Amino acid sequence: MQEILKLIPSLFEINLNIDKDGNTIFRKLASIIQFDEGFIYFLNPDSLQLKYTYKTHSNYKINEVFPMSDALKRKIYSKNGEILSQESELISAIGLSKLKKKSYILAKIAIKSTVFGIILLTKQEAAFYTDKDIIILNAASSILSYILKDLELSNVFKIQLRALKDGIVEKNEAYKTIKEQNEKILEADRIKNEFLANISHELRTPLNSILGFSDILGAQLYGNLNSKQEEYVNDIKVSATHLLGMINGILDMSKIEANAMKIVKSTFWISRAVDEVTNILAPLADKKGVSIIKKMDTDFEVFADYQKIQQILYNLVSNSIKFTPKDGQVDILTTCNKETFKLVVHDTGIGIDEKYHGKIFAKFVQLDSAYTKKESSTGLGLTITKELAELHGGKISVVSEVNNGSTFIVEIPLL
Repeated sequence: MQEILKLIPSLFEINLNIDKDGNTIFRKLASIIQFDEGFIYFLNPDSLQLKYTYKTHSNYKINEVFPMSDALKRKIYSKNGEILSQESELISAIGLSKLKKKSYILAKIAIKSTVFGIILLTKQEAAFYTDKDIIILNAASSILSYILKDLELSNVFKIQLRALKDGIVEKNEAYKTIKEQNEKILEADRIKNEFLANISHELRTPLNSILGFSDILGAQLYGNLNSKQEEYVNDIKVSATHLLGMINGILDMSKIEANAMKIVKSTFWISRAVDEVTNILAPLADKKGVSIIKKMDTDFEVFADYQKIQQILYNLVSNSIKFTPKDGQVDILTTCNKETFKLVVHDTGIGIDEKYHGKIFAKFVQLDSAYTKKESSTGLGLTITKELAELHGGKISVVSEVNNGSTFIVEIPLL
């Protein structure tokens, strides 16, 4: 069962551009749980509507509606998952008793506590499904719920555009439909951001513990370590630091999209932020064989959000380390004049083609090359850095050529 559960995350790979019958979903599901035929129904106020099927059959039609009593609906959605027989009231209500299958298994399609449909699978053999199958299908349905939600929203947009183009509906009716659907989209997006923020927050707590204890072990406060143990402890710290950065990126992006990101300014020396970032990232740089060089002719005070400035530096320096080969170098430069101060991060890495300079600050953009595919990334670091700079009234720019390194320049007002 553990091997099967490991396949559940592969459902995230489903492309939203699936065909109208949802065969892509069912083919992916078939690698996780066995079934002869599969059905996905959406919930209407007083009925179930067949939306997707695994096989075509004369006994049912796509978009066919099946009336349901309140009692039957309550019974179906009272459990997360359920094994049904051919004699089940639901099987009779949706007209599947004609299939003469002997085993059925059902899972809810829901976003948080909001149920909007069910997944139903069938097998010819009697008593085929077990409680383990319920666990597997429930896990799969929790992922498929978000995929189906996004797919339906995508279909709504296509319908709206087609209606406007062909003049099927009057302009005012089209605007009304779009407004109603956009409200649903905004609510779905709010739920997504809330989910990402919650899960990111929950993951940060144990990761901070891992980092703390790895620091204690690395300092050898409670006993000496041999060379191999020191290497393993350092690997733990590097991996946890990398993962914490990715989680922080997701959390920050959800805050930015919800307009919940605020800045709290204070006066501090710029060297403090630079030193702290280089100390945090030193293990990662050492592991890759990359040198970090601080080029600060003079120290100076700035009035800004210390944590946000630190994060800007962290994002840029960690990005440079990530995409700089062994024996490369990352330089950190800081300068100021009467009105602004600059944070400049230069590396001797793989560089960025000029055609991508305008795209790299967009969400989830990752350059496609043999080298970048080796490095894991959320594609959010530069997006967040740009947002943090703009929150300060500043800006970010890039100078780069392929195989000739990159230089990122952040310019922020002193006051």
